[in-house]
Amino acid sequence: MPLALLALAIGAFGIGTTEFVIMGLLPEVAGDFGVSVPTAGHLVTGYALGVVLGAPLMTVLGTKISRKRMLMLLMGLFIAGNLLSALAPVFGVMLLGRVIASLAHGAFFGIGSVVAAGLVAPHKKAGAIALMFTGLTVANVVGVPLGTLIGQSVGWRITFGLVAALGVIGLAGIAGLVPDLPALEGVRLRHELAAFKNVQVLLAMAMTVLGFGGVFAAITYIAPMMTQVAGFADGSVTWLLVLFGLGMVGGNLVGGRYADRALMPLLYVSLGALAVVLALFTLTAHHKALAAVTIVLIGGLGFATVPPLQKRVLDQAHGAPTLASAVNIGAFNLGNALSAWLGGLAIAAGLGYTAPNWVGAVLAASALVLAFVSAALDRRGKALGAVTVGQAPTERRTAVPH
Repeated sequence: MPLALLALAIGAFGIGTTEFVIMGLLPEVAGDFGVSVPTAGHLVTGYALGVVLGAPLMTVLGTKISRKRMLMLLMGLFIAGNLLSALAPVFGVMLLGRVIASLAHGAFFGIGSVVAAGLVAPHKKAGAIALMFTGLTVANVVGVPLGTLIGQSVGWRITFGLVAALGVIGLAGIAGLVPDLPALEGVRLRHELAAFKNVQVLLAMAMTVLGFGGVFAAITYIAPMMTQVAGFADGSVTWLLVLFGLGMVGGNLVGGRYADRALMPLLYVSLGALAVVLALFTLTAHHKALAAVTIVLIGGLGFATVPPLQKRVLDQAHGAPTLASAVNIGAFNLGNALSAWLGGLAIAAGLGYTAPNWVGAVLAASALVLAFVSAALDRRGKALGAVTVGQAPTERRTAVPH
């Protein structure tokens, strides 16, 4: 794998850290600004919405410049947003900093996926995409727990300052290691938008929303579920999230390895198993050891879907994949926001802290149904193509005059 993928992974590590570390620092941030914890939670929601909106916006703005330069500009935006968060004098300014940083998120992973896939042979594309996403998964194992510990020990502003420094390292790596790939000749915005007329692209994005949404339906409420149901101490939640991150790393690497060989079968297995495991979590959440194992499995199965879904979008949007790739990253965050909302509704309805697991299981099962629909459309398209090719000689023969 090219060394340039390391630079992309470093950028992904920084982005993954800033996205998730805020969840462990909400009480400290709320206390410093004199706002409630639910109000501080807007820093999570604002970031997610910024990713959804920023993915297509920043990608469209970058259609006229080279992909390397756009990646560098996005890292600059990421650095500025995190510095603003670290230095924010009032809560509103920090929220603005979070939104600014989030605008880089979707476009970075979207454009980065296209660049990563373009650096390797066709049969290694999913592996290259997975290697870049490894930075995001490792962030949940190392960056988020370490950032949380630093934030709780010496101040959350130091955490965001260090995340900005990670962005500087990522920017330097992209500048020095990523080749200067020009924008594709002849590909304009209308070509990028045309990809969304492809039903298979839309199905892949819907699978992304529902499949990864299933993961976050459970993980969003992991703290109250594990402390109130499983009986873990409050301090154990950080290490449970590390287990989740380890599962993400493993699942991402397995997904990248096998998506190049059997993309759709991998989706069937991972989405089907994810739905089953999430349903079982309603039972295993009552037992500490079983709950810990289940959390690892949810992370692994959930992230095993990421490389194949991202590659599926790239394959189906061939010729103009950049915007579709970026929007698919926004779809992950849309799934996060949707599932967190639905899980919250289930808890508010008095169904208990394990109720979001059923929500997640239904979402993952729905994604599996869409995977079967997508495969059926593939088979029908190939069959129609074969019939057309087979009929062509007969049609030509009947046209010959006697």
